[in-house]
Amino acid sequence: MNFIPSELPDVLVIQPRVFEDERGFFLESYQKQRFEAAGIPFDFVQDNHSFSRRGVLRGLHYQIRQPQGKLVRVISGEVFDVAVDLRRSSPTFGRWMGIHLSAQNKTMLWIPPGFAHGFYVLSGQAEVLYKATDYYAPQWERTLLWNDPALHIRWPDGLEPLVSAKDAAGLSLSQAEVFD
Repeated sequence: MNFIPSELPDVLVIQPRVFEDERGFFLESYQKQRFEAAGIPFDFVQDNHSFSRRGVLRGLHYQIRQPQGKLVRVISGEVFDVAVDLRRSSPTFGRWMGIHLSAQNKTMLWIPPGFAHGFYVLSGQAEVLYKATDYYAPQWERTLLWNDPALHIRWPDGLEPLVSAKDAAGLSLSQAEVFD
């Protein structure tokens, strides 16, 4: 497993070692000792699985209390995945990074607690799996506006996203609750 720093120092791009032959492939998506050695000492308590069609944008979500670290991977299709640093004390506060995750590239993304997360589906459909370090707590869930001009997120060209009412009503960075 290869752990690669991203533009946001605490967000890591993870490239698993893939063993392929005529039968298919095998990869190790999580191994506690390797993750701890890479600076990810968290225990995961919940697995989530989403299915979305082309053009769906989910996010940008976070929990202001019980913040969740997320290990994200795509098992079918392709998405443009985004993390936004919401830790006011961080030198990268308000900055974002984005990466293409797909079933084909098998790349994963570690997003630590204190970040908002979202993705846009590029393929006909996509299935996203992610492990979370804390339980879902709807009373603490917050939504950062996906197209807030202050964030300058460079979503893929031609973006005409299908978003939920909750995501369309997200708050701008200047209005959002953030982490200390």
